[in-house]
Amino acid sequence: MISNQESLNLSPYMAIYDIVVPKNNRLRLIGELVDFTVFLEELASKYCHDNGRNAVPPIRMFKYLLLKSIFDLSDVDIVERSKYDMSFKYFLDMAPEDEVIHSSSLTKFRKLRLHDVGLLDMLIDKTVGIALKKA
Repeated sequence: MISNQESLNLSPYMAIYDIVVPKNNRLRLIGELVDFTVFLEELASKYCHDNGRNAVPPIRMFKYLLLKSIFDLSDVDIVERSKYDMSFKYFLDMAPEDEVIHSSSLTKFRKLRLHDVGLLDMLIDKTVGIALKKA
């Protein structure tokens, strides 16, 4: 279920990102160049809107897959790295103290929600295209 997924992060620790994630960091730049909310419509259709527990925001799940593609890492390695790599947490729109997902959630998202592999490829291509146009 998707509901209230895009909420303001009120963590008192958000300012740490300005200290530890340089302005020229590749993930910071992608995050600034690409408005990922344009993908919400594509991803929202893959979720039930009126029952079940709240899901991890689909844009965050897509960003995990984008990180996986950029860094050529396994699901387990991407999730593990997102525990301690502040540029990953910044890119994922997480507070520094937020818990990361379990790697099986990423696998399920890719297999169950994006069973159409073409959708994932299209979303990644669209992300790269948007970033290149704005760069």
